Amino acid sequence: MKQFFLTMAGVFAGLLLFFVGLPIVLIGMIAASSRPAPPPANSILSLDLRTAISDQESRNPFAFLSSHSLSVQQIVSGLKQAEGDTHVKALLVRLPEGGLAPAVADEIRGALRHFRTSGKLVVAHSQGLYPSGFVTGSYMVGAAADQFWMQPSASLQAVGISREDMFFKRAFDKYGIKADYEQRYQYKNAVNPYLYDDYTPAHREATLGWMSSIYLSEIASAAQDRKLDPAHLKDVLEAGPYQAEAAKSLGLVDKVGEVQEAQASLRGVVGDGDAKFIDFAGYHIDETEKAGDGIAVIGAEGEITTGASHASGFSNDSGVYSDDVARAFRQAVEDKSVKAIVFRVSSPGGSDTASEQILASVKSARAAGKPVVVSMGVYAASGGYWISSGATEIIAEPTTLTGSIGVFGGKFAIGPALARFGVDTKQITVGGDYAGAFGSSEGFTARQRAQFSGWMDKIYDGFIQRVADGRKLSPDRVREIAKGRVWTGLQAKELGLVDKIGGFDTAVAEARRLAGFKPEDNVPLRYLPKTRSPFEGMGQAVEAGADSAHALITLGQTLSDPKVQAAVRAVRRVNARAQDSSVLAPLALDGSAP
Repeated sequence: MKQFFLTMAGVFAGLLLFFVGLPIVLIGMIAASSRPAPPPANSILSLDLRTAISDQESRNPFAFLSSHSLSVQQIVSGLKQAEGDTHVKALLVRLPEGGLAPAVADEIRGALRHFRTSGKLVVAHSQGLYPSGFVTGSYMVGAAADQFWMQPSASLQAVGISREDMFFKRAFDKYGIKADYEQRYQYKNAVNPYLYDDYTPAHREATLGWMSSIYLSEIASAAQDRKLDPAHLKDVLEAGPYQAEAAKSLGLVDKVGEVQEAQASLRGVVGDGDAKFIDFAGYHIDETEKAGDGIAVIGAEGEITTGASHASGFSNDSGVYSDDVARAFRQAVEDKSVKAIVFRVSSPGGSDTASEQILASVKSARAAGKPVVVSMGVYAASGGYWISSGATEIIAEPTTLTGSIGVFGGKFAIGPALARFGVDTKQITVGGDYAGAFGSSEGFTARQRAQFSGWMDKIYDGFIQRVADGRKLSPDRVREIAKGRVWTGLQAKELGLVDKIGGFDTAVAEARRLAGFKPEDNVPLRYLPKTRSPFEGMGQAVEAGADSAHALITLGQTLSDPKVQAAVRAVRRVNARAQDSSVLAPLALDGSAP
């Protein structure tokens, strides 16, 4: 039976590589060797923000096969290039009906404002703004345009922001599940939904703190662009909702009309009835690597884990892998033409050991005489702040979520719950009592808890010291502002955790200054690690085929086992992850715990 599965897997992998892989490689080679033609004369870019937006572009060689999703860096780079592109005459922005992640909205707003300095018209069109997520961010982006259009009878409900969390404590008590966790300290709220049935005072205080900071910042930015008093704009928005016509009469938007009418208006401004609308996702951004001294850009988006990415050539393995980031820093250090590094971080954290490896790479780059400027995206919290703390300078958006200097760890004890279904979990250990500490059958013993608590204290103390060293603060001062609390970029700057408020362009400008470049110098950006070639991607696909064969063999063996054993194995794999301490931010911008 095992040989049968192996043979079938090999046949399948071979057919896949021949009929799918080979054409893809050929297409990739053609795409890589050909330079896309410039857009037609009198083009109008159409930027659709209604799809998911990542922080950074994929370095996968087959990314062109995926749907035309956008990244913040692609939007910023594209708009900057379009400013000087004589073929591009104007820009149409399609706003999402729900919210945009706050720092994403800040970055796009800044890019739109800069694009307008070129004298090219920006029109934003909304089909309605509804109270979903951070909808005030979507309104703020619309307010940054020359003209803010809204579809007739559409609803403007940018009345505020809210979040909702689920608490599982009572359900756990009912079914015999124990969440046995340690937190450092009261604001490290990632596991609070498992420990309590409501917000603790500290949880409520911290959440209201960063939510209020984001809300007031977005209102202030929108008011600045609409040339309104922030207090007045806040009062008017909160008195909503409004239909589009009422929103126009109150000065919240400029025009009411269908998107086709906005497009016709743009064509009229361009002065050419045959003006072409070009999808922004398909707009060619010139990334040809230029010779000479430059600045390396290293990205880190997602949860931080140890090891290297093992994604196949056809998949998008998102996350921050410590070996990959460390290798990118080594490449930057060894490249004599790299004079400074911009480290783009958009991460809620993850493994403390992986974070430490990345921080060591940041320090090594600085020791080699290469300044490191961190550019914070949506998140740079907990482990995301750990890896940022050793930088020469830290730049954050006003609504970036950062800080969360703290740690949590523990396990779920599900033995009593499984026993209700006839599943008995027993444990045999050899060695010290702590060897069985993370078994799923029961909670920590008193001795195990004391040992685990001591370990958590050491990690927390180490985190404090790293921040103190990196930010040139006393450990006592860091302890005052740490305790796991999340801060926005604006709040973090006041506390000394961030140096300047701004986006990616601000970080690049600081890196130029620190590297000693002159304002008039043409300084290329070099993204590391470099995008793999299609052939390298195919190599990974071959490895994935071997992995698939192994998976099929394992499946055949598992099918002969009792179903309950498979379920218990899955539970144990989940609990095994808990043995690595987590430095994760306590909450995600979509309201879910990361």
